[in-house]
Amino acid sequence: MDKNFFKQIRILDGGMGQELLARGLNPEGTLWSAKALLDKENHSLIENIHEDFVKAGAEVIVTNTFATRRQRLKQNNLEDKFEILNKQAGEIAKKIKEKYPKVFIAGGLPPQNITYSSDKRDENEIFNNFKDQAKILNPYVDFFYFDVLSSVREISIAIESIKEFNKSFLIGVHISEGTSLPSGEKLSDITKNINCKNLLGLILACVSPENFKKNINEIKSIGYPFGFKINAFEKTKITGGFTKNFEKSKTGNPNEFLGKRSDLTPNVLKNLTKEFIKSGATIIGGCCEINPSHIKAFSELK
Repeated sequence: MDKNFFKQIRILDGGMGQELLARGLNPEGTLWSAKALLDKENHSLIENIHEDFVKAGAEVIVTNTFATRRQRLKQNNLEDKFEILNKQAGEIAKKIKEKYPKVFIAGGLPPQNITYSSDKRDENEIFNNFKDQAKILNPYVDFFYFDVLSSVREISIAIESIKEFNKSFLIGVHISEGTSLPSGEKLSDITKNINCKNLLGLILACVSPENFKKNINEIKSIGYPFGFKINAFEKTKITGGFTKNFEKSKTGNPNEFLGKRSDLTPNVLKNLTKEFIKSGATIIGGCCEINPSHIKAFSELK
């Protein structure tokens, strides 16, 4: 993977999980996007969404592995499916690359415990969780994408866990509100405390455009290619935390408790992104509730 890849404007894909639900996936428990891998009849749905993002202009697709982390599957009594579900996610993404050879596959490595929260578990446990998932994805991906991580410690452990695969990585860090990670750390703390040898860039992941704007000067000052995967949730910081609310959810859809914004139309986000590009952002993509029409609007800015 060319270390300079993200030094020019590149378009990432949008949100797989919420798009699966929007297209009729029937969720179960906290499985969310993993449900589409569990039921083989839905594999074509994942493939179609990947392809629709590519047709819209995405140059990078992320494997459908956000909910196939070991902890999430264990929570749903499906830990024995860990290897096969992650492998299937890699295989489906690979099918798209075979059809569109210029597309890059990012191996999505999510927070290995609770979304939007810093992982306080033993370092070895976190390391092994990351490594186990990365090992399965490695044959299918061009680089790894640390998706929505919430502390410098997690990021550092994740980087060490993929060391033996000798692949570059993109960091997707989360800030629920304000200018601090859920751990209380700052964006500028990241590159001061990690091994940056194979770092492709740094983005804010699953954040509002308003919150990206609050952090744009600091993320720019770090000196690596930067950008975002914007979401269209009303909030990401909630009383009781993400997992507890997900467990109580009646629909299995996160927008039940996070809310869904109606104001972030493709044209609105396109105009906001114009400003971000003028400020130096080169990594442009979407997260939850961002669909192919948004990605098409982004791609028109290249």
